[in-house]
Amino acid sequence: MSFAVIEQPEIEADVAVVTAAAKRLVTDVVGSESSRIVVVGRGDVCSDFFLSAVVARLMIAERLDVEVGYASPVSSPVTKRYRLPIGPDGRRTAEIGTAQRLTLIRDDAATVLLARARHLGADGELFGEGIVDDARLFHGTVGAVEIEVSPDLADVRGRVARRLPGGWRYGRAVQTGGPAIVVEREGVSTSRPVKRSTFYKHHEPWLLVRP
Repeated sequence: MSFAVIEQPEIEADVAVVTAAAKRLVTDVVGSESSRIVVVGRGDVCSDFFLSAVVARLMIAERLDVEVGYASPVSSPVTKRYRLPIGPDGRRTAEIGTAQRLTLIRDDAATVLLARARHLGADGELFGEGIVDDARLFHGTVGAVEIEVSPDLADVRGRVARRLPGGWRYGRAVQTGGPAIVVEREGVSTSRPVKRSTFYKHHEPWLLVRP
């Protein structure tokens, strides 16, 4: 199998910078005959976010038929959620492992969620309303909303941020509306607040290489 290697560049944890870098690197691969991309992370705060940006570019280019392998030197929310090996074993799996069709979680800004996100208030606490499908998650003021790809990788789930376990609601979409919402995805926050953000199941799956 032919595969192309995309190495995460040494860049700052900024949404626009990381997205632009992913777009530039993925463009060459999309136009090639490679059927698999091996994304090599640096193991820093940007690594999972960079991987999500790569998958988002494939989605936008309508090339979700390209298999994606992830080689991370360290454990991360993405490697834990998808049970991916790390270090040399992770690189080997990314190159020769088997691709599995998985539900793709995206948002209304054409970005992709692979592990964790949060909806935060621009000035501290988050004011507004949140729902999971047709069920109300909150109405009023909360600390934050936590959003994740479900552990079975089939849905998206959301809850009001809390210290105790539990409280998750599962569904096809998690939406928050309010006057000033900051979206944090894979540990990286947007610079401009929005009035609404929705994470939901894309109509096409993506292909992740797993052991």
